[in-house]
Amino acid sequence: MNPQISKDTKVLIVDDQVLAKGYMKYSLEELGFSNITYVDKAQHAINKIRHEHFDLIICSYNLKKDHDGYHLYDQLKHNGELDPSTAFIFISADTTSDLVHSIVELQPDDFLAKPFTVNELDKRLSKVLLRKRALKKVYRYLGKGQLSKALAEVELFLADPKNSEFFPLALKTKGELLLACGHHQQAKEFYQAIINVQPFTWAQLGLVNAHIYLNEDEDAEKLVLELAFQSDSQLAAYDLLTALQIKQKDFENALECVVMATEISPRNIRRHKTALDLSRITHDYETQFDAAKKIVKFAKDSIHDKPENYLNVARAGIDFAMTSDESETFKLLKQANEYVKQFKAAFPKAELHDQIKVIDARLLYLQDEKENAKALLEQLAEENWEMESMDALLDKAKAFHELGLYEKSSKILDAIERRCKKDQQQGSLFLHYVQQEKQERIAIKQTPKELNNSAVTYYKRGDLDDALRVFRQAFTVMPKNVSIALNLLQAIAMNENADNSSSANLKLIDNCIRVVENSQLNDEQLERYHKVRELLQQTGDA
Repeated sequence: MNPQISKDTKVLIVDDQVLAKGYMKYSLEELGFSNITYVDKAQHAINKIRHEHFDLIICSYNLKKDHDGYHLYDQLKHNGELDPSTAFIFISADTTSDLVHSIVELQPDDFLAKPFTVNELDKRLSKVLLRKRALKKVYRYLGKGQLSKALAEVELFLADPKNSEFFPLALKTKGELLLACGHHQQAKEFYQAIINVQPFTWAQLGLVNAHIYLNEDEDAEKLVLELAFQSDSQLAAYDLLTALQIKQKDFENALECVVMATEISPRNIRRHKTALDLSRITHDYETQFDAAKKIVKFAKDSIHDKPENYLNVARAGIDFAMTSDESETFKLLKQANEYVKQFKAAFPKAELHDQIKVIDARLLYLQDEKENAKALLEQLAEENWEMESMDALLDKAKAFHELGLYEKSSKILDAIERRCKKDQQQGSLFLHYVQQEKQERIAIKQTPKELNNSAVTYYKRGDLDDALRVFRQAFTVMPKNVSIALNLLQAIAMNENADNSSSANLKLIDNCIRVVENSQLNDEQLERYHKVRELLQQTGDA
């Protein structure tokens, strides 16, 4: 270790294990560090960082006392409280795949697995601190948000041959700054030039981003699909592919990609929120419920831990129950109630009484207690929608619609849409979902279960036209439900008036077949499906 570097470096150690802190203190002092501060809680670290500048932060990933190291670093980055010139290094005895992916995704300056020697610490710290010092002028401008000046400083840095040791990092930083400054064509040419010399993963990912910004979606998709098969770029590739598919409004495939990404690195809350939004758009109630539960699980002891998370699980469970068979409904309602209890235990001072009443009203509706449900909704405070969260308002709109109070439901959805357009932070996916909800609830007044029951009644009466119309509506709001898909296929096959040669109907038939064939059928359903396929084949529709 260069004695001058260790002497000038101000260090913050974040660790709650006494033995680990003792060994770290010994190791750092052996390397010449003397200006060292120790804290054992994430919140104490945040307070220190807000009032003092540190050149180096060494943080245990596995803090136990409050927020863990992952959430500490995530919070610092999310709030812009970590100076770019500060080196941040994780240490952990755990090197499981999930943890490593989570750390790599956060992009700290280094990750050191325990146990480590003083010699190993010396090499890693020397490398990181020299890198930070070399680009300190660039980091100074980045810390002030002066991106154009940071880009100019990188150009000067790259023009000096004596900096060649740090050119790879400087080149990567230059590409990121070109994109951040909006120089998308220049970024594309820059990344392509780098790849022509050496196909760095960061340059290929940067090129995908440039293609997306330039609306060169075909080129972006071709390259990102190649990167999705490489272990070092798989996670970033899934994220880019998700963004590309969202841009193209291919929400089904976008959901599939983001779910695969959550399986690789499960601790990223924002990714689970994207899965939640996409699953609502695609009416994938099971995935919506699962994503909501994962947000609660991984948000605990973090900046993302909020009362709304628990209530959103209850809401997602109710949505799922609305579309499930009776055998599943009771289990889902029990889980929804359990998360309401968890919310009350975790946030005893949270005053969200109206939101709980709406949830309780929807639960009562599912138990065929409509009058009691209406009575609960009548107890709600006067309209004060600006003070309520988007999710709370959306749940209220659903409750009013389910109980036949369509005008109130419509007014709330209009209010949500107006707020979405003003509040850009809510995101385009949520706005798309709200607009979709508005259209569907105008066209479809009945709840999912009522739709299926009505359609079955029409079918039994021999009213195939109305049966087909209502089954279509049911399949719109329950596109993953095998019973609905099979019923709709049967109605199509039996209806002589249906124009099954049209592209729309052929697509509908294909979608139903895909759902049925990807589901576990009981003996009665399997027999029905074979008969329906025979009928469709006779008419040339399957």
